[in-house]
Amino acid sequence: MDLQIIGDNELYIARLTPTLRPASPSPAASVRIANMVVDYSMTTTTTINIGSAVKTFEVSNEGGVPCQGHRPCSPDGKWKASEGTVAIDAGAGNQFQNARVSCIAGPCPFTRIEGSNLKSGSRTLQVAVLGWAGTSTFLLEAEVYKPLLGHALRHSYPLVFDRSLTFTLPPTADGVSIEAEVNGTTIVFPLGPALYLSWASCQVAVNQDQTKVYRCELNPGYRFDDGRDKRELN
Repeated sequence: MDLQIIGDNELYIARLTPTLRPASPSPAASVRIANMVVDYSMTTTTTINIGSAVKTFEVSNEGGVPCQGHRPCSPDGKWKASEGTVAIDAGAGNQFQNARVSCIAGPCPFTRIEGSNLKSGSRTLQVAVLGWAGTSTFLLEAEVYKPLLGHALRHSYPLVFDRSLTFTLPPTADGVSIEAEVNGTTIVFPLGPALYLSWASCQVAVNQDQTKVYRCELNPGYRFDDGRDKRELN
């Protein structure tokens, strides 16, 4: 623009050039991040029944024979006794459930289980029986199961505050990724060990209970879509 200056009876004309300020970036020019969903997998274990195991065994003994200190003896130490043991194996990768042992023949009231390993989930079962009368017969039974490992997909919805998002995952969470709409296009972003995102910088902290807290701060040029929550409420 021109500016007239009058001084000492003379007229001067000066030209003023306006200084242009750089325009601040408008929100519409930023890349919009919306509808974030955290995906991760959890290792799961399922067991299937593949059959049953049955085994009989005997405890041979002659009743009415004084022990005279030659072990094994009856619980009161008077009569000669005998011990019988049995063990069964479920096979590699298998385990027993619902194991039980019972006397099915002979003088069962004059027998006693001395020791056993009938714990559910064990690959092998063991039983030791004491008998101080005649020969008795025992039955060991159990169901056989095979554990199968699998992966279940889980979802979590992060908390968005200003320019950051936060989410917490279980200690065994694996394969963490963030699914988000980038300017209207849905893209899956794997975090990986380096916690890399093209649109945010992320950090992780581990709590005392081993849960993991992730916090991601938006990089310059990106913004969270303010209309995200409104669409969720509609």
